[in-house]
Amino acid sequence: MSPTSYATRHRWIYIGAIILLVGFVVVGLLQYKAVRDTNQAQEKANRLADELAAASFTRPDPTTLARTLGEDGGIVCEDPASALKSALWKQNLSNGATGPGQRPVIIDRRTVEAEALVLKVYCPDTLHRIQQQIEDLKTDLTVRREGG
Repeated sequence: MSPTSYATRHRWIYIGAIILLVGFVVVGLLQYKAVRDTNQAQEKANRLADELAAASFTRPDPTTLARTLGEDGGIVCEDPASALKSALWKQNLSNGATGPGQRPVIIDRRTVEAEALVLKVYCPDTLHRIQQQIEDLKTDLTVRREGG
């Protein structure tokens, strides 16, 4: 049997091997991107947890932050300065009632500081667009803290 006829008769083996090799390369590249994305999300989560701890907040679990905010901040960074997001954000700063009982409240400034830290870490380019809205909010020390 000549080498050419052997290669011709077993062509499907070569084609199958090439398809498998290409499949493994694709899976490997996807896995590499997922691991890289996970590492970036964990780095940002650790940075946010450190910033919150430095600002005297309770240090959250970085793994939970990484799962929630991902590597790009998720929904938090999707145009936070838009009119709709601003309205929803201010609505969440109300007394918690629904319908006619809902009233705006004076929010604790520490809450707003924590939200600004999230924007600072995950989407610093959008923080300046919402900074004026943050400064315009009426804030005060409204939450009673231990030892004070």
